[in-house]
Amino acid sequence: MDRYEIILYWSTADAAFVAEVPELPGCMAHGDSQESALANVKEAMQLWLETAKEFGDPIPEPRGERLMFA
Repeated sequence: MDRYEIILYWSTADAAFVAEVPELPGCMAHGDSQESALANVKEAMQLWLETAKEFGDPIPEPRGERLMFA
């Protein structure tokens, strides 16, 4: 679980730190601090992976490299 890339940023619109896991579609969380957003997204990742296993959905392999965005 720790090998997935996490993008952490401040969202002015949400007035919170947001943490996203691009390799796990829809997996994101927020918090009042960077630390709380990171802790919350780790919990969200665990739930995402457990749910995917439960329903037999494919689980993406961590790329292990920095993702590139255009």
